[in-house]
Amino acid sequence: MSPKDRLWAPWRMQYVEHHGPDTSEGKTGCIFCDFPAEDNDTKNLIAHRGELAYVILNGFPYNNGHVMVVPYEHNAKLHEVSPETAQEITELTQLALKVLEGVYHPGGFNIGINQGDAAGAGIGAHLHQHIVPRWVGDTNFMPVVADVRVLPEALSGSYEKISAGFRAALSS
Repeated sequence: MSPKDRLWAPWRMQYVEHHGPDTSEGKTGCIFCDFPAEDNDTKNLIAHRGELAYVILNGFPYNNGHVMVVPYEHNAKLHEVSPETAQEITELTQLALKVLEGVYHPGGFNIGINQGDAAGAGIGAHLHQHIVPRWVGDTNFMPVVADVRVLPEALSGSYEKISAGFRAALSS
């Protein structure tokens, strides 16, 4: 294999190295519980905090602007969260759609919950709803040929735009 046959994606090493639960330094092993407790929203990509749930950027996004709405309560199943939490998840999803439309102007969205490991949940023990902006033609051969997504914007840039979008939406 020559160098031209390789696709370098060094940022994926973070995923490979940290794909297991971190139980050091008092952490629970659940990033959806640990990140909001750390009070470092920029580092942890938390774009907005609600009372019962929050919006966080996916650290390994399918597309730019890929966010998740996550309840603070550690619970794996949608039908087991309180009605108030379910309502706030819906309200934050609506707000996130408004923000993402203003920031990225996508042609559509994929919205969904992968409940349980068998359904494809990367973190099956903690409920989270994905919101993925989509554009006509945003898929290409890279996922099929190289099992990799090509994203034109760094996570830090997405975070700045999206968190500013939440601040603007809430101030109007």
